[in-house]
Amino acid sequence: MKRRSFLKGTLATGAAAVAVNAGLLTPSTVLADWNKKAFTAKTADDALSAFYGSSNATASGDIQLKAPAIAENGAVTPVTVDASGIDGVESIAILASKNPIPLVCEYTFAASAVGYVSTRIKMGQTMNVIAIVKAGGKLLKAEQEVKVTIGGCGG
Repeated sequence: MKRRSFLKGTLATGAAAVAVNAGLLTPSTVLADWNKKAFTAKTADDALSAFYGSSNATASGDIQLKAPAIAENGAVTPVTVDASGIDGVESIAILASKNPIPLVCEYTFAASAVGYVSTRIKMGQTMNVIAIVKAGGKLLKAEQEVKVTIGGCGG
């Protein structure tokens, strides 16, 4: 049994090496591109400016932001952003205003996709969670305060 495992591993390693040498697997095609300036910004406005080119977002009632009013554990705070009622959603970003790095995540959508995201974020203290939706070239936002009882980022 050990001989078969060894032969399978050797065959897989050899196939991967051939693919790399042939140029079929290169790091530029395997690794995702990311906006370093936006994800290292220290304020929410700086992150939005780096990512979208502007920090001016209009409050919208068409965005349903669901987050607990009181998060029992800031390390795993559930957040849901539903922008399915908005046509042409291009992206959704979630920010935690007082985190050391406020931009938590950003999702880009294809033209026919529904603007809906559900995730868990880490929060160190009580703060506002902000959902930014880019649709039709406009920035829309929804905001909700979440009180954290047990810290995640430093508590």
